[in-house]
Amino acid sequence: MTVTNLKLKGQSAPAPAARVIAFTRSANVSSGQPLTARLVAAATNIMPLLVTLALILVAWQVACSAPDSSLPSPTRVIEESWELIAHPFYVGQGVDQGLFWHVAASLQRVALGYALAAVVGIALGALVGQSALAMRGLDPIFQVLRTVPPLAWLPLSLAAFQDGNPSAIFVIFITAIWPIIINTAVGIRNIPQDYQNVAKVLRLNTLEYFAKIMLPAAAPYIFTGLRIGIGLSWLAIVAAEMLIGGVGIGFFIWDAWNSSLISDIIVALLYVGIVGFLLDRLIALVGRVVTRGTATA
Repeated sequence: MTVTNLKLKGQSAPAPAARVIAFTRSANVSSGQPLTARLVAAATNIMPLLVTLALILVAWQVACSAPDSSLPSPTRVIEESWELIAHPFYVGQGVDQGLFWHVAASLQRVALGYALAAVVGIALGALVGQSALAMRGLDPIFQVLRTVPPLAWLPLSLAAFQDGNPSAIFVIFITAIWPIIINTAVGIRNIPQDYQNVAKVLRLNTLEYFAKIMLPAAAPYIFTGLRIGIGLSWLAIVAAEMLIGGVGIGFFIWDAWNSSLISDIIVALLYVGIVGFLLDRLIALVGRVVTRGTATA
């Protein structure tokens, strides 16, 4: 916008200013530039991934294209397992199910075991982090038990529950609980002293202090433990299902191995990787929402 002040000749007093207004088009009005910039940014972010995947597929195809290769090439995987890829929702008899149902059965076990581990782990972590006496009594036991491999618990759980499904859930629970306990305890111990002073001034009781001070302050640490726990849970259920049988992605992989269906195993492994990635992203998203961005992505 331009403004020009005009004066009349022969008059001592200044004349009222006359404003000449000229409108100019803003340089950023163009509607095409923001959309183009967004497309370019999206392409810049995704291109490295696409190039990397293309290189991996080409290298895989070249390495496994020989007739005597023990592993199938990508084209051979698609050819041999097309029915499995194209019909993930297939419903058959017994364990003859599409991959979607195997993954869903595994996720159900993970959800139950992981939820129990989250509740118990946060409670025990808060106890250990808040009480020096509990720290001295429980922490050495936790440090010993967390080094036991997950599958080592499976025979004991089978003996206790006499059934494969609760045994697998227990393995998930015992696998996921340790990082949750440890990270929660670290978060509790790192609560600033000022927060504790405020709680004393406000005369908060134990429950109020836990809900209003302790959990919000330690939330970034807690969600770090929860993310580690969900990853370990997904790893453990695949291994456990190879032994307990029934419908599940782990049993599907083991059954495919016994039937020499290597291409089906590769397809199932892609499902395992994608689902594991999505579970981690889900917990990370919940953590960012709950902690208002203070939990790391």
